[in-house]
Amino acid sequence: MRFICKTAMLVAIMSMTSVVPGKASAQEASPSAGHRVAVVDVAYIFKNHPGIKAQVQSVEGDLKTYDGQLQGKREELKQAAEMLKTFKVGSPEYTSQEEKVASMESKLRLDMARKRKELADAEARIYYENYQRIAAGVKFLAQHYKINMVLRYNSEEMDLEKGESVIRGVMKNIVYHDDALDMTKGVMQYLDQSMAKEQTAARPTAGQTR
Repeated sequence: MRFICKTAMLVAIMSMTSVVPGKASAQEASPSAGHRVAVVDVAYIFKNHPGIKAQVQSVEGDLKTYDGQLQGKREELKQAAEMLKTFKVGSPEYTSQEEKVASMESKLRLDMARKRKELADAEARIYYENYQRIAAGVKFLAQHYKINMVLRYNSEEMDLEKGESVIRGVMKNIVYHDDALDMTKGVMQYLDQSMAKEQTAARPTAGQTR
């Protein structure tokens, strides 16, 4: 996977005031600063990054389109089954219609299973590819700021009205961290530029369109 030039990326990321420790210069200058740690909210990035959201919405749109097609096929199957009732059991017409209904039902089940797998694979690909981008962004920032370890955390606030939210909050691995250690926004900006670079590279040039 190709990413944009580190020099251009560094200029953009260093311009942010909320990315990674504001104390970076002092700590980098001190050889006795010890190990440095930062945090990143991966779940927040997946949920809020515009590029990732667009990819998920595309899959959801495909699912809605298929649901409409599926409804039509189910109606056809229902009509075929109703027609079967109009024939006398054991007659040639009944046997022929029965085989037709069985074939339609079998094909519908296969189509549904195939589509479910296709959508599941597409969703998995979105998470896989974007996690690779996130990991690359984390590594890029960590290496620049001389960070030894980046921990994943959850910035979601607990909602007393939602039991699952409370449970997730209670089970958080990180109870407290300095906001200056959060590189989430920096990683999101890295994704912006990384995706833009990939889209530009994917566009055919004027000579390639023919």
